[in-house]
Amino acid sequence: MVDLSSLESAASWSKARKEIAAAVDEMLGERPEKRVDLQFNITDEVDFPNYVRRRVNYFVDDWTRVSAWMFLPEGRDEAPAMLCCHQECRQGKDECAGLEGNGRMALAQHYADRGYVTIAPDCITAGERISSRSEAYDSTMFYQDNPTMSLLGKMLVDHQHALDVLEQEERVDGARIGVVGHGLGGANALLLAAMDRRVQSCVSSCGFSRFSTDKDAGRWSEDGPINLLPKLKAALDGDSLSFDWEHLMAMAAPSAILVITAMADAAVSNPESCEDAVSQVARLYKYFGAPQAIEHFSHDDGHQVTFETLDMADDWFERWL
Repeated sequence: MVDLSSLESAASWSKARKEIAAAVDEMLGERPEKRVDLQFNITDEVDFPNYVRRRVNYFVDDWTRVSAWMFLPEGRDEAPAMLCCHQECRQGKDECAGLEGNGRMALAQHYADRGYVTIAPDCITAGERISSRSEAYDSTMFYQDNPTMSLLGKMLVDHQHALDVLEQEERVDGARIGVVGHGLGGANALLLAAMDRRVQSCVSSCGFSRFSTDKDAGRWSEDGPINLLPKLKAALDGDSLSFDWEHLMAMAAPSAILVITAMADAAVSNPESCEDAVSQVARLYKYFGAPQAIEHFSHDDGHQVTFETLDMADDWFERWL
């Protein structure tokens, strides 16, 4: 595993980044080298006082067309854009759009009100992408059809297609794209920021704790209700873990990252480790001349988005996008 504290030059970071990227690619499993033609369609459009809400669909692989909610704020050209990654909930994109579930999680609607073009797609196994006769997030059918992939890797690829959709919207400023998420959405947001340079700013809320110190790391792999990373179990059991969350944050540098954690988070084991991960990466951000572009904030309100943390996310995106 790359020791981030040993990096002292552009050359050493370039070499280390390639090593980290190779380790992440191996863990995520097979992914297509090229993204498919979106064949983007608008199937419904409703006007609201501050924005237009569209139901859209597009291809994410050769056979799968997915739907998403897309919001366009009124009266803005060259607007910043936001990909909103839903948490682990059956409703998927509908919660992000404010149609069902927790109102504080209506991130796509919230940021449209603030002038962002937003998109909220369903992750595979959620929302309209739940397999017939299966429960939400049941990955059995996925791995039967895709034995060399990982669920988290597929979510990454699908979110990259969502960025493609944002880039095709003429009102979007492609230099100001952010990603936000809570819980599973927080993990997906940070992974996307690490693996796609189009993301300029990221807010990850209650999304992870470090694999190496996670008291329940099996929940990421075959021991958990969602088998996100099948290869992780063998790496942990064999003491051969080749990267951790700080390495993903390092790959995102110098894009702006705000990590929010809850000390009393029943859904994420050992959230205290997030502060350690951010501290390890902060040195690299200083090297890039962007020491203020990475921050960690912790609260005591459990696994949820609070009014305080939502305000912090708003300020973060206003500052960096």
